[in-house]
Amino acid sequence: MRNMIIAIASAAVLSTAAYAQTATTSTAVKEVYVTAKPTDVLTSNLIDLNVTNSANEKIGEIKDVVMANGQVAGYILSVGGFLGIGEHYVVVSPAAVKVNYNETDKKWSALMETTKDALKAAPQFKYEGRWSR
Repeated sequence: MRNMIIAIASAAVLSTAAYAQTATTSTAVKEVYVTAKPTDVLTSNLIDLNVTNSANEKIGEIKDVVMANGQVAGYILSVGGFLGIGEHYVVVSPAAVKVNYNETDKKWSALMETTKDALKAAPQFKYEGRWSR
């Protein structure tokens, strides 16, 4: 009988310790969900999108999106080149590129007030180091 009481007491102490340990080490995990608004743009709609100027000249193509602290910090444009040879990459401010969706045509467009020559003369971005593909 004495052994049974010791066994029951031991089990009670051990289960209380296990419960206390679980209760003190668990933390509540908060998950945050957002809803995409009709005015939002997916990056998949931007990649390979031609950029034109007001003269309707193709001046580049969006190749990548630069993110900083969860916000779009720039667009990497490909300027010049042919079939991937001789491409010159530059990073431009997202404020400099007006991205638009035409409901009638169901097409995306990007407009930037500059020339291809001005983009070619801009500081070059290189896919290397931490930005290697």
